[in-house]
Order: sequence, then structure tokens, then C-alpha cells
Amino acid sequence: MGGGRILGRFVEAAGGTITAGGLTMKYKIALRETDDGYSVSVPGLPGCWSQGATEEEALQNIQDAIQEYLAVRDDLLEGAEVREVEVAS
Repeated sequence: MGGGRILGRFVEAAGGTITAGGLTMKYKIALRETDDGYSVSVPGLPGCWSQGATEEEALQNIQDAIQEYLAVRDDLLEGAEVREVEVAS
């Protein structure tokens, strides 16, 4: 696997709909062209990554990976008091 160009993208998780509150969520992804196709990760979701032989396949696979990641996260938070904080950028 050699180096490749990095293609910054945003992907709408689950085709634009997330079941958690019915909100549309967008995630910044890092799409890299490799010798074997495409590798894709989600910097905002540590450990969430996928790949595909084509860019289209990689983008579909990362949408699936995001859905699974969020489902596991929700399971881990069950019973916890969940709060939100606002951070200025």
C-alpha cells in the first residue's frame, strides 16, 4: 500500500438521516486513494474507518461504519447521565 492523495469530504451519515432524534448529521471524513482502492476514516469518531475498491464503495461503507459506531456508542451510554457542552472554535 503506497501513499496517495487525500480527498477531504463531508459525508451525510445514513444517507442524511440518523435515528437519534431524527437529525441529519454530517461528518468530516478523510478519503485517501491507495494502491488497493480507497481508505476512509472519520477524524471526529476515533477508530471509525472503512475502505472500498472504488470511491463510491468506500463512501457507502463509511456511512455503514458511522451507523454502527453510533449504535455502539448509544449502547455504551445507556443508563448514563448524558449532557452537552458548548465549545467555541
